[in-house]
Amino acid sequence: MSQYVLLRHREIPHLDQLDVYLKHGGFEAAKKVITQMQPADVVNEVKTSGLRGRGGAGFPTGVKWSFLPNNIWPHYVVCNADESEPGTFKDREILESNPFQLLEGLMIASYAVQANRAYIYLRGEFWQIARKLDEKIAELEKAGLLGDHLFGTNYSLRIYTHLGAGAYICGEETALLESLEGKIGQPRLRPPFPAVYGLYGKPTVINNVETLTNLPPILEKGAQWYRSFGTEKSPGVKIFSLSGNVNRPGNYELPLGTTFRELIYTHGGGIPEGRKVKAILPAGASSAIIAVNDDAILDTPMDYESVAAIGSQLGSASVIVADETVNMAWLVSKTVNFFKHESCGKCTPCREGTFWMNRITQRMMAGRAVESDVDLLANVANQIAGKCLCALGEFSVMAVQTGIRQFRTDFLEQVKQQTAPVAQGD
Repeated sequence: MSQYVLLRHREIPHLDQLDVYLKHGGFEAAKKVITQMQPADVVNEVKTSGLRGRGGAGFPTGVKWSFLPNNIWPHYVVCNADESEPGTFKDREILESNPFQLLEGLMIASYAVQANRAYIYLRGEFWQIARKLDEKIAELEKAGLLGDHLFGTNYSLRIYTHLGAGAYICGEETALLESLEGKIGQPRLRPPFPAVYGLYGKPTVINNVETLTNLPPILEKGAQWYRSFGTEKSPGVKIFSLSGNVNRPGNYELPLGTTFRELIYTHGGGIPEGRKVKAILPAGASSAIIAVNDDAILDTPMDYESVAAIGSQLGSASVIVADETVNMAWLVSKTVNFFKHESCGKCTPCREGTFWMNRITQRMMAGRAVESDVDLLANVANQIAGKCLCALGEFSVMAVQTGIRQFRTDFLEQVKQQTAPVAQGD
């Protein structure tokens, strides 16, 4: 069997060319779905596969589709390609090197919820990718694989790309929808949820790039085949974006349930100069930090349930490794600075809280903090938690709270030394 389900371009040269993609079974799954299956059957097959959203939330994809009401039309599908999480770079590889599998997945999702318009929302920095996607879409329309009366049926679909302005908040579903409608990219109050009140006020499905790219092989080979990978509750394969203090950073497509140890040491080549792992952020900057004070932590399976059981979350699986040379106060200051910069300012706890957390951590890094600032930082984070309009504000405190709780000594030493730390790779 092929090694890859999602990163097939690593085995098949020029898979981003339409003739090559067609030669290797391209659009056979979409043809089968549109000509032989009812939309409800497609939804049920995806439910059976157990596919969970790969953008971070991990919500079951088929269940999400089934929330769309059948008495409000039109329906829309939006592909979330606003990849902005620090440490995440999996979607970009798919978009650049295996775009037709994504587009085929988008066709399958659109048919399943009976949408005739689909959008790919890309972060502003991906303008070159958007231009190439437009070319691929035009190729498909010219070849009769996209547009009206697909495969001789009455089903029609148009796909459009849309560039955001490069704001992290637009990766949040409702902020994305606001931006797609031409408004300021700020989150909406929920409920109502996008499944009922989405794009232009109509029922909308929003799926991540990686999620959609899973669909063609699932519909081609079946839900049970897909379940042969991963774990019972977290089936399938996942692209892990590995970065930080590792010898071979990069994207690794592996079954869910692969351990941190296998990812870091077998695939990532271990830690430079044989140093020890001090901490892991399994979902990028928005992670609760996992302290690796016990080797057993490295043997934790990377699936949604197991990572939650040790106090963090798998999220988009952007695994950042910090070795024993990293000052955790410095690392936390980096995450805080990011969230302060990216806060949209709509809700007070996030706008003001990230500002003040950044002031305190910058004071620490500049050598002007006092010991009580450590508790002050924790207090501000606790005041933000649970009070924000969207997940960005909640994410901003994850590294702060868990960093201080597990590595308080690093913060106190930073204050005591009154000097800025020098970290690997800084």
